[in-house]
Amino acid sequence: MFKMRLFVPALLAISLMQNSAIAADSAVSEYQLDNGMKILVKPDRRAPIAVSQVWYKVGSSYEHVGITGVSHVLEHMMFKGTRNLGPNEFSEIIAANGGRENAFTGRDYTAYFQTLSSDRLEVAFRLEADRMQNLLLDPAEFKKEVEVVKEERRLRTEDKPTALTYELFKTAVFPHSPYRNPVIGWMSDLDSMNVAELQQWYDRWYSPANATLVVVGDVEADAIYELAKKHFGPLKRREVGKPERIIEPEIKNNVRMQVSLPAKQPYLIMGYKTPSIGFAEHDWEPYALELLVAVLDGGDSARMSRELVRGKEIAVVADADYSAFNRLSDMLVLDGTPTDKFSMADLEQAFKAQIKRLQDEPVTDEELQRVITQVVAAKVYERDSVFYQAMQIGMLETMGLDWRLLDSYVDNLKAVTPAMIQQVARKYLNDDNLYVAELNPLPMDENKTVARSAISGGHHGG
Repeated sequence: MFKMRLFVPALLAISLMQNSAIAADSAVSEYQLDNGMKILVKPDRRAPIAVSQVWYKVGSSYEHVGITGVSHVLEHMMFKGTRNLGPNEFSEIIAANGGRENAFTGRDYTAYFQTLSSDRLEVAFRLEADRMQNLLLDPAEFKKEVEVVKEERRLRTEDKPTALTYELFKTAVFPHSPYRNPVIGWMSDLDSMNVAELQQWYDRWYSPANATLVVVGDVEADAIYELAKKHFGPLKRREVGKPERIIEPEIKNNVRMQVSLPAKQPYLIMGYKTPSIGFAEHDWEPYALELLVAVLDGGDSARMSRELVRGKEIAVVADADYSAFNRLSDMLVLDGTPTDKFSMADLEQAFKAQIKRLQDEPVTDEELQRVITQVVAAKVYERDSVFYQAMQIGMLETMGLDWRLLDSYVDNLKAVTPAMIQQVARKYLNDDNLYVAELNPLPMDENKTVARSAISGGHHGG
């Protein structure tokens, strides 16, 4: 499983919070150009640098069967030339100005970023504005780049048994939600993809009205707005439709999937469908779920590491993951690998025992406060980076969530009680809402890595 959580020791937490005055949060200034482009600026004057990020509201969850992976391939092609620049010239210009740049695609967004000396930001704005409306999709460049993406898929997913199992698991769990789409796309769609599809996707979503510019660093907000108005303001506004907000039907169906792949070790995934912010019955539930996961998997002192890995030695590795911040609802997932002394069934029962304990016994006030301190420390630690400050703002804004949630996040966590954690454990982490995948290893000398899956399901609880 792939997580983006960071926990630091409690003592470091106290130190960071005491020193946070040095990195005191400056207010975010918000602007909007006449063509619909939003601009968010947050000054941070600790170093003479700035990060510039352009976020588009489009990602793999906007795609449909037949064109999966198109957002990611288009991200690659955004570096391959415009009417004014040749292939890779964008990157060369940023490097010549002492900067670094890259891009990333997620389920709910595509983002492009540059880190530069703050007095060189105009270079980034000029280049981003150019490729927002002047991209050239050269067939020869596309042919090369789609092969690069296919190789990425082979290395990151098809040659990694756990990643491939998790990908197959999501398709079984989400028959309707676009969160079933892999960000990198299905290989069959990459094989059949063409330049015309990329052009349609670019024309549909790459509009100033569908973009947000986020700048964090040693800058003056009004000056950034004027600079953005100069470069992005003349761009033609193109209206974009809103993606469907698909809600997966509530079906009490206990799915169990068996996957056979060449692998060194078995692998277990247990998932429970859980609401993200904006989908929960009560606003506090996503925050309680985040702390529930932190109780289970919040560093070496957390329950699963202490009891399942080091204590009883049932698991080689045991993880828990959940995110409150998504465009659509997703899952709370437990995953791990049993030690040689134990079976997959033993590990599943051990995970269930951890859940039952959360359902039967409220977390102690002491344990909850320790976990909250760790999570708050992680957030303070992230604010030491101008990149992650910009990323948090851009991600929330692009997901359709208010970036101001960052300001209330810590207070919302602190408001969670042991009873709330117990309540969400009882409400969501039950067998009627359980989805399981097991990776059963085949010998590693198999000639082909081919997934063979068998899904069995039955209705429980009405």
